[in-house]
Amino acid sequence: MNFDYTEEQTLLENMVTSFVRDDYDWDTRCSIVKTEEGWKEENWKKFAELGLLGVPFDEDQGGLGGEATDIMIVMEQFGKGLVVEPYMPSIILAGGLISKLGSADQKNSIIPEIISGDRRYVFAYAEPQSRFDLFDVKCSATLDGDNYIINGFKSVVFGAGMATHLIVSARTEGDQRSKSGITLFLVDIKSDGITLQNYPTIDEYRASEVVIENLTVSKENILGELGNSYEAIEEQVDLSTIAICSEAVGILQVLKDSTNDYCKNRKQFGQSISANQAIQHRLVDMMIEYEQAKSILYMAITADLSNSDERRKAASAAKARIGKAIKFVGENAIQLHGGMGVVDEYMISHFFKRATMIGILFGNVDFHMKRYTDLTQSNIQSINEDDGINLS
Repeated sequence: MNFDYTEEQTLLENMVTSFVRDDYDWDTRCSIVKTEEGWKEENWKKFAELGLLGVPFDEDQGGLGGEATDIMIVMEQFGKGLVVEPYMPSIILAGGLISKLGSADQKNSIIPEIISGDRRYVFAYAEPQSRFDLFDVKCSATLDGDNYIINGFKSVVFGAGMATHLIVSARTEGDQRSKSGITLFLVDIKSDGITLQNYPTIDEYRASEVVIENLTVSKENILGELGNSYEAIEEQVDLSTIAICSEAVGILQVLKDSTNDYCKNRKQFGQSISANQAIQHRLVDMMIEYEQAKSILYMAITADLSNSDERRKAASAAKARIGKAIKFVGENAIQLHGGMGVVDEYMISHFFKRATMIGILFGNVDFHMKRYTDLTQSNIQSINEDDGINLS
């Protein structure tokens, strides 16, 4: 299989690499995360100028018509710079839902505004009790004439403090853990009934707790079909999972390379510590973990993501394997740096914390290992039934 980039993809990679190198160096990044906002709107406008906000959207929507490989290129380079602007929450996750579920009028009015950088949507879906179960929704939406009244609480909404609008998942029918009955609503973040509590996360990104009290939303602001949003949510979260796996691979490369350079330059007893065979073994094992992580990422982006079973397996396989690489490479990077690996003044600790957060986001290793196993067993059972084989 040919993994070479096309000419357009090479240009995209060079463009994002240049932005991270020239406009998002480490000192610049540190100054951004120390501000009250935790991001820089000028960078978002720069993304729009470079066309990055339009990468995943169709050309007839004003986008670039990018595929999974294009998103991987952007996210991997963003990972190398620890870019804190909410690209994945806004463009990949929320933007993908609008592109997938929106009516013609909604897409025509919203997507050009997203691509220009004038609107920033994020998806408020997680609740304290739901953990990784996307269908566990307590937040309710009750019909009141031509409007719905929404009440509930959304937790760890990444990028909400930077957003102009929310996509809110709410239950319009069914039990709390039913996959049917979940509806998505488009909401102006300044609407009466929405209260945000913004805070920095351990990796210096920003998230919010969102309290929704008697929020009135018109029927025209329903995204997709009433009560039938779960499959689209699961699909877009899977695609977002692959996107953060791409970011993780960029982070792993920095951890691996920085640790290798540090061990070459750190001297004990008159020689570099990289001359120690035990440390050489660790460095080689880190390289192997990184290469395996990158290989399974390529497997994921080249899978048939339009097929729901293949998409689910690709996302879970990548997240589980890359989650293990994050643990191994991250821990060894910290240990080989010694005390330097945990001080805020040195970048390694920041890359480690972001990698650790990615390892949990959208499901940890155990969650995705079980999901992948269940999907595989289900496929085997289906094949056996088609062949008339009974294993009971």
